[in-house]
Order: sequence, then structure tokens, then C-alpha cells
Amino acid sequence: MTTLTRRARRAEAGGNSHKADGEEDGAADRDLSEENPDDSKDIRLTLMEEVLLLGLKDKEGYTSFWNDCISSGLRGGILIELALRGRIQLEPLSLRRKRLLERKVLLKSDAPTGDVLLDETLRHIKATEPAETVQTWIELLTGETWNPFKLQYQLRNVRERLAKALVEKGILGTEKQNFLLFDMTTHPVSNAAEKQRLLRRLQDSLLERWVNEPRRMERRTLALLVLAHSSDVLENVFASLADDKYDLAVNRTKDLLEVDPEAEAAKAQGAEMIWAVLAAFNKS
Repeated sequence: MTTLTRRARRAEAGGNSHKADGEEDGAADRDLSEENPDDSKDIRLTLMEEVLLLGLKDKEGYTSFWNDCISSGLRGGILIELALRGRIQLEPLSLRRKRLLERKVLLKSDAPTGDVLLDETLRHIKATEPAETVQTWIELLTGETWNPFKLQYQLRNVRERLAKALVEKGILGTEKQNFLLFDMTTHPVSNAAEKQRLLRRLQDSLLERWVNEPRRMERRTLALLVLAHSSDVLENVFASLADDKYDLAVNRTKDLLEVDPEAEAAKAQGAEMIWAVLAAFNKS
């Protein structure tokens, strides 16, 4: 769906059961803060908020008009976020080993997450019979379906809702800009330090903290790299790097994203949804 391009040299370029479920959900939510101990004092963002923040132009406060990938990328982020929080999972493997894109998304717990978009998606998944695959859910949540009875699953105004959440967290501001024929609400970055922290985390994961094996990479960082690639905003992560580090980061990213999702999902417990989302975008 998206491609990474090598930058030219600068010189050339210019109940009990419910209680048990609740305890498991709470443990899954706590794991989110424990996976990144270095970030424990920073603002906690969802994967979708991080993808949008990566895609936003800092001063202008909107994403590129030419980016037609970010909408589906954000929906993939919702599925991964729900899986990491222990709310959904892929159907278990049986004797008839199905590929990632053939396995259905199953409800694991309907306990609220406290996030409006996540909980809205959770209600859709709970109410759907029979269960759907990851690729189908991305299409349904984006509104890319010819079935009029399925349009109810489309999540509307996702970017604006995420932007407002980032405003509430003190990372974005709100302004009105005039574009000749219409006015548009924009959300320029007001907390540059938080965005730089996010960029450094991703850059470090491909440079100073490179682990060489996807299964050894911290799951949320792995998920964010997959989603940034699928949303066509990964280039923004590398833009500030010197040429030698840029080339190294791009090459390592290619190595990471060109692995076989089926093989990696079998190796890493708890990362199946991440690889299923990558497989869905590789196919589209």
C-alpha cells in the first residue's frame, strides 16, 4: 500500500466470571504502561492518537490532502489497540491451520476501555454474527463496503475525534483556517516536546535500540511502526535524521516490514493482531 523511498543526498536535493474478566482486562491495561517504562512520566496516548500525531503538519495542523491511507491505518490501529488491551483476539488455531487473514476476530471481553472510539468498535464486534476477519473489519470501520446493511459499522469523524482527544491532553491546539472556498478547523501541535518524544522513540527503536528480531521488539513500538507504514506517515519519522542514519533506519524498516507475517505471528505470543493487520494492508 505504501512504499519507503530512499532520500537523495542533500547536495543533490536542495459475576465471578465477570470479575475474572475484569481482573484480566485490568492487567492488560496495566501492561500498556509497563511495556514502556521510560515513558511512564509522559502522556499516555493510544496507537491511533500517535499515528495521527505523526501525520499532522506541526504548524498547519492537518494531515496531507494527498494521504488516502491514514483512514484505514487508523482503523487498523483500533483493532490492535483493542487486542493489546485484552478485549479482542483472533480465533484460536485448530488442526485446520488457517492463515491470519482467514481467522475471525473474536470478542474476548466487553469491559469498557474508557476510550470512545475503542468502545464503539467493541460494541460493533460484540453485536456482529457471524464474526468477521481483520481485513473485513478494517473495511467496515472505514465505510468501504457495498452492503448498505453494513454501513452502520462505519466510524465517522475519526480524525477529528482523535484530534480533540489530543487537544484535551494538551498536545494540540485548535484554530480556524481559510482555504479560499471554505473554512476548516485545524489542530497545530502545541506540545512539541511530546511529538519529539514520540519521534525519538521510533527512531531509537530502529537505531540505538535495534533488536534485529521483530519478536524481541516492544509490542506497542512494533505496532506503531506497522501502522505508521500502513498510514503512509512513516517518512515523517525519518525526516530529521542525518543521511547516514536515515539510510540505516529505512533499510531496517524495510527488513522489518518485509518479513512473513504468518511466520512472525507464530513466533511471538500476543502479537498476532499486529501481524494480521500488516498482512491485511499488504494484500490491499
